[in-house]
Amino acid sequence: MAEPAAQAVAPRAMEPTRDLGATLPDLLEVLLNKGVYLDLDLIITVADIPLIGVNLRATIAGIETMLEYGMMRSWDEQTREWVRRSVSRHLPLAEDEEIVMRMAGGHRDDERHGTWRPGTVYLTSRRLIVWRADPKEVLWQARLEDVTGVDLRTERSIGGEDRVRLAVTTTDGTATLSAAAPERLHGMLREQGIGPAAPARNPRPESAAHEGSLWYQEQLASGPVWRGGTAVVDRAGGVTWKGALDQRPAVRLRAEQLLSVDVESGRTPAGSAVVVVRTPTGGVRFAAQDPGPWVRALRRASRAARPELSAGAGGKP
Repeated sequence: MAEPAAQAVAPRAMEPTRDLGATLPDLLEVLLNKGVYLDLDLIITVADIPLIGVNLRATIAGIETMLEYGMMRSWDEQTREWVRRSVSRHLPLAEDEEIVMRMAGGHRDDERHGTWRPGTVYLTSRRLIVWRADPKEVLWQARLEDVTGVDLRTERSIGGEDRVRLAVTTTDGTATLSAAAPERLHGMLREQGIGPAAPARNPRPESAAHEGSLWYQEQLASGPVWRGGTAVVDRAGGVTWKGALDQRPAVRLRAEQLLSVDVESGRTPAGSAVVVVRTPTGGVRFAAQDPGPWVRALRRASRAARPELSAGAGGKP
């Protein structure tokens, strides 16, 4: 007796599956790091009548993964060239110098009372630069080959907030930079082979030796102007002053910069006494309704950093 012919088994349609343990971050990690290739033929029917057909061939992945597999290289080269031309209109670059990273930031000029100068931080294939667009000026720069170390340091702002700064050590000394994303910039510099094995952060600063309201005479092109604000003399002897609308301190002095503290007569919003702090670059003028505590705190800081100075320099409040 002949055996019945075997019936062909129709392939089962693909059915979606669901992993209850998978999350959105897992999906994003697969898409960005490994990528997904879609080869899809889709027919949409209504009442068994085919209405819409979709033929889809697509690759979805992170840009780095795309470039690694040789995709979108033309777009990448064109984009890099466009960015380079756009930046080179303002920031002078060498012929083969490329922008690796840019972000808002600034440089602390310790030679001018520790004043912060805002700008844009550029990490290029050759240099680390702090650039100000208006007026056009390189606030600070160093060749990567001259950078010997980079650390993250936590400082307390005059408003009492902790700020992470970037301390860059070069063959010429150490510079303090601010950045919108200091940890990211630090990581990029580490990838260049710069810096210690682990970031070093300073311990939290001690409480202030004296703080309160204080007027500061700012030197403008139109003439000196008194500004009200808050000042802090910390226990390390440093002095910072910040205006009510300032995001960062306008004055920052280290203890060793306090050469002398004098009291002079003058017209101020707080009275007739002007507290003059002599520094290597000139005098900084403050005023307070009760200047006595400020003078004593400033002189203690000056004596601690410079024991050879006389405690009685200048007039008495």
